[in-house]
Amino acid sequence: MRTFDLLFGRPLASSEERAEQIGPAAGIPIFGLDALSSAAYGPEAALTLLIPLGMAGVHYIVPVSLAIIILLVIVYFSYRQTIEAYPQGGGSYTVTTENLGDGAGLLAAAALMIDYILTAAVGISAGVGALVSAVPRLQPHTLSLCLAILALLTIVNLRGVRDTGVAFMVPTCAFLLTLLAVIVFGGFQMLVHAGHPLPVVAPPKLPAATTTLSLWLLLKVFSSGCTAMTGVEAVSNGVMAFRNPRTKNAKLTLTIIIALLIVLLAGIALLCRAYNIGATNPGAPGYQSVLSQLTAAVAGKGIFYYTTIGSILLVLALSANTAFADFPRLARAIAMRDYLPHIFILRGRRLLYSHGVIALVFFTALLLIFFGGVTDRLIPLYAIGAFLAFTLSQAGMVIHWRRQGNATGRMIVNGIGATATGVTVLVVLVAKFAEGAWVTALLVPFLILIMQAVRRHYRRVQQETAEPGAIAVQGLRPPRVILPMDKWNRITEKGLRFALMMSPEVEVVHVDCGDEEDSICEVWNEKVIQPIQQAGLPEPQLVTIKSPYRFFIQPLVDHVLAEEKKYGDRQIAVLVPELVVRHWWENLLHNQRANLLKLILLVKGNQKIIVINIPWYLTRTA
Repeated sequence: MRTFDLLFGRPLASSEERAEQIGPAAGIPIFGLDALSSAAYGPEAALTLLIPLGMAGVHYIVPVSLAIIILLVIVYFSYRQTIEAYPQGGGSYTVTTENLGDGAGLLAAAALMIDYILTAAVGISAGVGALVSAVPRLQPHTLSLCLAILALLTIVNLRGVRDTGVAFMVPTCAFLLTLLAVIVFGGFQMLVHAGHPLPVVAPPKLPAATTTLSLWLLLKVFSSGCTAMTGVEAVSNGVMAFRNPRTKNAKLTLTIIIALLIVLLAGIALLCRAYNIGATNPGAPGYQSVLSQLTAAVAGKGIFYYTTIGSILLVLALSANTAFADFPRLARAIAMRDYLPHIFILRGRRLLYSHGVIALVFFTALLLIFFGGVTDRLIPLYAIGAFLAFTLSQAGMVIHWRRQGNATGRMIVNGIGATATGVTVLVVLVAKFAEGAWVTALLVPFLILIMQAVRRHYRRVQQETAEPGAIAVQGLRPPRVILPMDKWNRITEKGLRFALMMSPEVEVVHVDCGDEEDSICEVWNEKVIQPIQQAGLPEPQLVTIKSPYRFFIQPLVDHVLAEEKKYGDRQIAVLVPELVVRHWWENLLHNQRANLLKLILLVKGNQKIIVINIPWYLTRTA
């Protein structure tokens, strides 16, 4: 237990919840890492598609980035209003469900779940991919490194929100300070040299143009660059994690994250154009990331360069934390409406929804294994879920303000947001469909069908177990008891004693496999019947079932079901004596027929069959 507490922290009482709440400083690394780190791969994803344009392609990154920043600002103002309207946590699922109905809400839920799982997978794989590009000999270990980082993130996040914020504060600050220093110093060089600074380390020469710009290429570039906007919704999902005043702290956190992201995107785009830095082919020898080229061009390849690259690698790998922060809250909100298993509602030992964390880890690991931990294979699936959720959330907010009345200005802001992100969804879907976006398009309806099936199950349970009114006291009779027994020992004696206390009708069932020694049949009269007769108690009936093929469980189950049909007006209580050992490994030394019998009776039984454990606890050790 001490080792467990050391890894995951001591259990927290419910009264300690306030201490786990965070302020804006901790909120930035917890809810903003995905958005901020996307500045490292969003512009590069766009520049990669501009490689065929040669030198001319670099100049288009500025207008493309400007369009993305405008869209980002629209979404920012929309989500500020969402936080204000839903201080209890107004993620896309909640807003969409309450304003557009359950159907639209499920669409948002499916899109968001896919987005968060991809966020975790892409963040980890991008970090490892950058590391592999810096240390090529690690390439054969790409998947192992991805899974190791996933395990580390799991341990950190299972310690709780507060510890996570503290752990990620240093790498987040290092990432921001080094990149901002690159942008500020590079911008100063631009001013000094009239927009044409001389690079300290010249970037790789751009290839000659092999095509011209087309509308289709421009749309693909824009859709790839939009990956820089994923994670923007995280703060609105996690409002309840902030300390009071929650709304003010959440809005301040969102403002800081968006302001920093705008500076990073704009600075990277302008410096890439000024220093003529384009993307290099990720699969070709001599690959360098855009940020690696930019840092070397501005500051050279000294200590600062390696510090900057190190912080970028670390934050890229840790950016998956945004999914860890929001996925469990999303799963809880969905489960509260019966569309996911109720286990996601339960809070763990550290006051977080740990089952949601475990589910996220499982699906992220599957994605990483399936795609080999390679970012380029995951990117085409990305962004659709995020923008679909953006669109539905903002459309829901339009309805919300319309119902409120006297909120025309706010309704217009959210309406513009819904329109802009809706158009973006179509652009991304069309541009990325053949590259893998079709997978997301199929997964969304599949998840919706699963959630609807879960809901139907809970509704059926609710209908069948609804409050019956006053207890029915008519026709109460002791059950007919069936007690499986192979031999006479202290375990079966305890079971028989309990059976005699329960009912005057006890049936002891012995399955005779033809190869047993010390059978109950040999001592039945002496050890059971005679003492019971002397005590004046009702005698139990011994039923022997022949089993020529040495089956044990099935003959017992068939007998119980036959008795249930024979005594249709009675309840059948099946007592199952079993040995309970002190150590888990001791279970391997004993057969598990009792557990198997209980399982099959629970599966094949009905309301009239009751299964009761009669445990015998082993207290002495060898």
